[in-house]
Amino acid sequence: MAVCARLCGVGPSRGCRRRQQRRGPAETAAADSEPDTDPEEECIEAGAVALCGAEGGRGAGPSPPPRCSLLELPPELLVEIFASLPGTDLPSLAQVCTKFRRILLTDTIWRRRCREEYGVCENLRKLEITGVSCRDVYAKRINPRVKSGRFMKILPDYEHMEYRDVYTCLLHRYRHILGLWQPDIGPYGGLLNVVVDGLFIIGWMYLPPHDPHVDDPMRFKPLFRIHLMERKSATVECMYGHRGPHNGHIQIVKKDEFSTKCNQTDHHRMSGGRQEEFRTWLREEWGRTLEDIFHEHMQELILMKFIYTSQYDNCLTYRRIYLPPSHPDDLIRPGLFKGTYGSHGLEIVMLSFHGKCARATKITGDPNIPAGQQTVEIDLMHRIQLPDVENLRNFNELSRIVLEVREQVRLEQQQQQEDRPEDGEGHGRHSPREPQHGPAQPSAGPPAEKGREPGDGGAMAAEEQPAQGGQGQPFVLPVGVSSRNEDYPRTCRMCFYGTGLIAGHGFTSPERTPGVFILFDQDRFGFIWLELKSFSLYSRVQASFRNADAPSPQAFEDMLKNIQSLTS
Repeated sequence: MAVCARLCGVGPSRGCRRRQQRRGPAETAAADSEPDTDPEEECIEAGAVALCGAEGGRGAGPSPPPRCSLLELPPELLVEIFASLPGTDLPSLAQVCTKFRRILLTDTIWRRRCREEYGVCENLRKLEITGVSCRDVYAKRINPRVKSGRFMKILPDYEHMEYRDVYTCLLHRYRHILGLWQPDIGPYGGLLNVVVDGLFIIGWMYLPPHDPHVDDPMRFKPLFRIHLMERKSATVECMYGHRGPHNGHIQIVKKDEFSTKCNQTDHHRMSGGRQEEFRTWLREEWGRTLEDIFHEHMQELILMKFIYTSQYDNCLTYRRIYLPPSHPDDLIRPGLFKGTYGSHGLEIVMLSFHGKCARATKITGDPNIPAGQQTVEIDLMHRIQLPDVENLRNFNELSRIVLEVREQVRLEQQQQQEDRPEDGEGHGRHSPREPQHGPAQPSAGPPAEKGREPGDGGAMAAEEQPAQGGQGQPFVLPVGVSSRNEDYPRTCRMCFYGTGLIAGHGFTSPERTPGVFILFDQDRFGFIWLELKSFSLYSRVQASFRNADAPSPQAFEDMLKNIQSLTS
């Protein structure tokens, strides 16, 4: 400790000075007579002196370099050094001495920490962004309904704000809610992305495009925002409704869970009553009016969703979700996709790979299959070779092929259960047996070879992909299979056997039925539900998300189990 104190040039540490103050005069005099170093340090110094003496006997060696104190460095260099440290270490550094504390008042240090740790790029002293005033940027990004005459009341006090306050009172304080979250709205779920947007922390609710345009970009609207209206005081505002931001509250319930509450729910109401609110919600949610929707069942589903979700406009609980981890051997890059689900419209699913299978988990759901459930499961060990286009139009031919693969999978699972006592627990899961090839078996993926790891299923399938001039295999939906989007790809790369989850209203009598997973390209895939004679098309969500990676593969698996258990 004495060596560290001499390096900084500040003498004994604060703790030592406190101990000296508590001592009496006699103890202080005795302590002052003691050496300033401990025995270990004396041995090190003695060894160094002996080494110098030995070298001096052979010749005049260079003199030891003079001791340099960190306090002797110029302030500009100390600013650069401190700015490269994590922001969480700076408060401890300020307790070393008065000089360090004064230097840490330099706002450029905290501005760099805000930029590198949270991506804040705005300049508090120069409120011009590419020639556009910050007020205009605020109006367009944060609150487009606010008129220019009210800016002085709603804009933060930038003139007296410092980056140290932004870091400590806003970014660091609310860092635990940054990332992706799923709101608890019964079976409907949702996708919330909490990000640092300028000098605000904003919760953006991501919405699928209007049905059935699955390739269109995602829509989003702000649900809440946090910012500094006054120095060292963060303000939470609810953005729901059509009257601008109003008072709200955020409570971090526990790890990976927080809740929001609106304190002025009257801002959510419209002058025209519930009918006007429903018409406005319908235009935002579906991009049409109720008269444009002729299907009676769809009208009932839309009205049911409006009534149910309206109950959650004043208080919501969110649970953290992670993006799936990727592996070089994955069939395609995992992530979020938009998919068509018949009368329920477009929904968001998460595609993830788990060894020899892949799963699509619902992030948004419906009364039949709620959010959190595994809507589709793909068996990467059983590939399906589709017939030519003319035979593919025949639904019975496709059904025959898929049902034969299902029977093959059933026999393999039965054989694994019979051999499990002999092979040891869990052996069949990592080394499946040879499939029972029959004369009428369709072309399916071969079994795993010895030495294969569970994550090699996608790689094995990719190695078997037929090369047809880079164009893939022609694809067309069989006659009688319905699709919300007729503009689906007409070529596919490969197909696999899979199962889809279906259930009655209220998630009653759920069961997995056979189907076909069709991979079109890196950003699109489809699934044919044989029993429903329906086709779902999925398109990748083209958006980047920060603070959304799982800390470990096990944390991602636990997250999937958690969101599934909430709706089971």
